[in-house]
Formats: sequence, C-alpha cells, structure tokens
Amino acid sequence: MDSEQSGHSEKNLPTQTDAELFLALKGGQTIALGVLYDRHAGLVYGLAYKTLGNPQEAEDLTQDIFLTLARGGSYDPRRGSLRTFLAILTRSRAIDRVRSRSTKLAFLSRWKLGASEETTANSPLEQAFQGERSEEVKAALAQLSESQQQILKMAYYDGFSQSEIAKQLEVPLGTVKARARRGLLKLRETLTDYVG
Repeated sequence: MDSEQSGHSEKNLPTQTDAELFLALKGGQTIALGVLYDRHAGLVYGLAYKTLGNPQEAEDLTQDIFLTLARGGSYDPRRGSLRTFLAILTRSRAIDRVRSRSTKLAFLSRWKLGASEETTANSPLEQAFQGERSEEVKAALAQLSESQQQILKMAYYDGFSQSEIAKQLEVPLGTVKARARRGLLKLRETLTDYVG
C-alpha cells in the first residue's frame, strides 16, 4: 500500500504547486526536479542568455541553478514564489559571471598591453624594464600547475568556453572552473606589482 501511495503521488507531481514540488524534492523525490525544470528552465535560460549573451554560458548557468535547487538551495516557499526566487538567483549569478569575466578580461588586456609595450620600448632603460617584466610574467606562469596553464591558455588564447574546455579535456566543468579560478588568483597575486 505504501508503494502505491508513493506511486500515486509521483503521478500527481505535474499537477502540484511549485512549493509542493520543492518539498517533494527535499523529501527525496528527485522526479520533482524534472517537473520544476520543465516549468521554469525557459525563464532561467532566457534571463541567463539576456545577461550573458552566450548560449553555452546560459545553458551552463541554467544547469547550475537547477543543481543548486536540487541541493536544497535557499528557497523558502513561505517567502515567495519559486519563479521569483529562480529569477532573482539567475540574475544574481549571471551578473556575477559577467563581473568575473570582465575582471579576467581586464587583467588579460593589461597583461597583453604590457607584452605589446615590450615590443615597442625605445630607450635601453625601458627595454631593460620591459625585459624584467616579461621575466616576471614568465616566472608567474611557471608557478601555475600544468593543468592551470593549459586551461588558461585554452580560455584566453584559443577562446574556448569553460564547457568546451571540459569536453576537450574530458574533465568535469567544476574542475575546469576551479583550476581556472585558482590559476588566475595565483597569477594576480604574483603580478600585483605589474597589474594595477
């Protein structure tokens, strides 16, 4: 009888409210996530795409949002609708990604600017300074692990998204994100005197 009741409740999942589905998901009914995804993935993807402007990044963020929800998230049905919660969470995470991307691009453009200045330096003093700076950059890159160097090269020189890098290297997306972040943080620490 107990299995009939659980089977019956699973059949009724598509007709349940978002709050009921969320509680079912928290109670271990993973099928509820699929119903919530079907209901709200369009909203999440649309908001992500509008902010990020990249379909692959929007897909990645959509997946991240629903994984967050599956892990329990911070949604409280008493405080508002799930749709509003997902919209706010998506917008916040998308803006974080844009800011992160902007920070990385600014860092790299300053770094590349330093490299181009190296080739146009005129005086012997400038050439000596730029040569020393180039050595600092090489030394900073050498301090990164091989995997961090590879991921940063693929991202910033080859133009691959983190999802594409994960597929090419056959590693989880989370691993790529973590290695890229650690690599950039280490580079920033090492090159603080030259960047900014």
